[in-house]
Amino acid sequence: MEVVIVPDAAAGGELIAEAMARLLRRKPDALLGVATGSTPLPIYQALTAKVRAGAVDTSRARIAQLDEYVGLPAEHPESYRSVLRREVLEPLGIGMGAFLGPDGAAEDVQAACEAYDAALAAAGGVDLQLLGIGTDGHIGFNEPCSSLASRTRIKTLTEQTRADNARFFDGDVEQVPHHVITQGIGTILEARHLVLLATGEGKADAVAATVEGPVAAVCPASALQLHPHATVVVDEGAASKLKLADYFRYTFVNKPEWQGI
Repeated sequence: MEVVIVPDAAAGGELIAEAMARLLRRKPDALLGVATGSTPLPIYQALTAKVRAGAVDTSRARIAQLDEYVGLPAEHPESYRSVLRREVLEPLGIGMGAFLGPDGAAEDVQAACEAYDAALAAAGGVDLQLLGIGTDGHIGFNEPCSSLASRTRIKTLTEQTRADNARFFDGDVEQVPHHVITQGIGTILEARHLVLLATGEGKADAVAATVEGPVAAVCPASALQLHPHATVVVDEGAASKLKLADYFRYTFVNKPEWQGI
């Protein structure tokens, strides 16, 4: 696992966007796994700026979804499909025909989960998967004690998560779905490159457990230690609990430039 410590979220976004741009230059039809939330927004903004400047072509790129609410129609403004259309696909000039995501409105949710795993495999697998991390170490909606071999499946949201997300639903927690479909940890680990971005001191304990703690289901993100190409990008706040922070800074400064991240 490579750990890169950056000054702030904007620097992290630029670093990761450049890695995505490099990937697209050598593989224009790469399948990019994306996440929702505020943390990855600097990545999408930096990549959009590169597209508008002509530094990278996203016209053949494909986008894969990490998770989705269960029970919301795809056209609902707060379905993650709609959010990603607004925040990722439209700014990058990518049509919905290049989008892969689970059907959160399906009558048979389990079948929809299995179908999504099959669709990712049929598409050749995810080339680069973006991830955020929760303060409890969750990735996607894989809460603590999720199986490290789990596949795409339905998960029940905690009341705290529903309360936190109520701000997107006019402040009404009753509008927030109780369930989500999420890629399982086993599914996530099949991506060729995993890139996790974490910012702020509130994520410091989770980052330390992910990077320097044991691989354990109590911290789902620690499964990234098992991946052959995982990159954790953190700002100074999120890096504040890392015992090996100085080593991580040294190795990044001294690595060959051609390696990228």
